[in-house]
Amino acid sequence: MIINWYPGHMAKARRLIEENLKIIDVVIELVDARIPMSSTNPMISKLIGSKPSVIVMNKADLADPAVLDEWVRYYKQKGRHVIVMDSKGGRDIKPLIALLRSLAAPRLEHWKARGLKNRSIRTMILGIPNVGKSTLINKLARRNAAKTADKPGETKGKQWVHIGTQLDLLDMPGVLWPKLENQLCAYRLAATGAISDTVFDMETVITQLVRELGQWYPDELKKRYKLENIGAKPLETIDMIGRRRGCLVAGGMVDLEKTYKLILKEYREGIMGAISLDRVADFSKGADV
Repeated sequence: MIINWYPGHMAKARRLIEENLKIIDVVIELVDARIPMSSTNPMISKLIGSKPSVIVMNKADLADPAVLDEWVRYYKQKGRHVIVMDSKGGRDIKPLIALLRSLAAPRLEHWKARGLKNRSIRTMILGIPNVGKSTLINKLARRNAAKTADKPGETKGKQWVHIGTQLDLLDMPGVLWPKLENQLCAYRLAATGAISDTVFDMETVITQLVRELGQWYPDELKKRYKLENIGAKPLETIDMIGRRRGCLVAGGMVDLEKTYKLILKEYREGIMGAISLDRVADFSKGADV
């Protein structure tokens, strides 16, 4: 199955990014800490070019701490600036602001030399849908400056948000790329909610999710659903979960659709535990960061 989601407003978002980047001093690239590489739009790095930028790994409270540490080391080895953050909790907001000011300092000195002594730092926040951009903006601004939603594609246009003393942020719509060539990444994007639930096959995505959970987090899976063991195949595990949770229809058959939705909801909410799907080893060779 091919997962491919590129609403018309995302094409418009790309044009907005290209038009506004020239007035931006430093870029914030927001990724999902559970799937940092899968949630990295390769188009963004090409658009940014050599402009100063910082990667913010959001939703860190939902990610496996050990795997998260590996990703931080990976990005730093690549020479990238990185901040780990749980935007809902608001931690690490001050270090992020300090880093933005530091990265923008040379450009501000340039403008100061030209007589613009009080020019604000202009930053842009970019990322794919549903990685928490609006929530992060509201934490930075300390008010509800951006609309938040648990569905992708909610932000449709650009908006300037005043963050603090001489710091302005330009929020842009989330942008996926036109063709998701790596379908494993596409499945992970679907599982985390970056792709609308209406455009992918639930069975395919949940089967892949359960396969990876069984590979990397069998103990968490067994504990959450009170399973004695993991099935030889993902569908066997899904069937056992459905029976444990009473997701049954007439005749004692498992209601698969109900079970799929249950597993997806509990994964997205972190109820199963801190779980990471992207592994550094899978992307480290030739990865485009």
